[in-house]
Amino acid sequence: MSITEIVVVVVAGIFVGFINTLSGGGSVISLSLLLILGLPANIANGTNRISIFFQTLSSVGSFTRQKMFTELRPVWLAIPATIGAVLGAYLAVDVNTRVIEIAMAVAMVVMLFFLFYKPDKWLSQNSSLLSGKLKWWQLAIFFVVGFYGGFIQVGVGYFLLMALVLGIGYDLVQANAVKNLIVFFYAIFALLVFIIDGKVNYLYGVILSVGSMIGALIASYLAVKKGAGFIRAVILLSVVLTLLQITGLINFQALIRKMM
Repeated sequence: MSITEIVVVVVAGIFVGFINTLSGGGSVISLSLLLILGLPANIANGTNRISIFFQTLSSVGSFTRQKMFTELRPVWLAIPATIGAVLGAYLAVDVNTRVIEIAMAVAMVVMLFFLFYKPDKWLSQNSSLLSGKLKWWQLAIFFVVGFYGGFIQVGVGYFLLMALVLGIGYDLVQANAVKNLIVFFYAIFALLVFIIDGKVNYLYGVILSVGSMIGALIASYLAVKKGAGFIRAVILLSVVLTLLQITGLINFQALIRKMM
């Protein structure tokens, strides 16, 4: 790799780590970059998991130091998500780009609807939901979301935030911390599946991880300090950017090529 390529990958990693930690969809950037660098789609998908693992390791460490994890409920939610992610990763040998775009478009529309419809639901916790015992349907939701994350990963943060806020009752700051913890758990096993299948480029993955860890540290600090309103604003921005990419109004691959 040239110095220019290394710099571009690290800078892109910072943006990816920041966006993924606070919302989701950052993998649109990292996958576009890895494809430009010449990796086949399935290897780009696997290589991206190295960055996901390290950025969530970084953000979870930061959230832990800020005392955001005070009960075991996130662990119980991570178990079905991890099982789903492993199954999804096994099926992710060949990724159909059109399938990714359709899945993300649906996620964006649903997310925008809930962000604008009764936005107060995102800013305060639902005590009645949060104080009750976990139901089978709640665990089933996280299995399905985990399956999607293991298969594609792109945009899974949106699904997790919706599930944690609307299905479990967390406020947006708590949900953001728990989201990163869940992704960290299943990222370990999903990455192992890709490693065993030989679908990982370690050089690109490690360099991308350097940037994503920096971005994740910055984002996790700001999430707690700035609160739910700040996170909601970042989600809105990332959703809009992702929709622009899907509809072709913005082409991240073309922008990255110009940078390189």
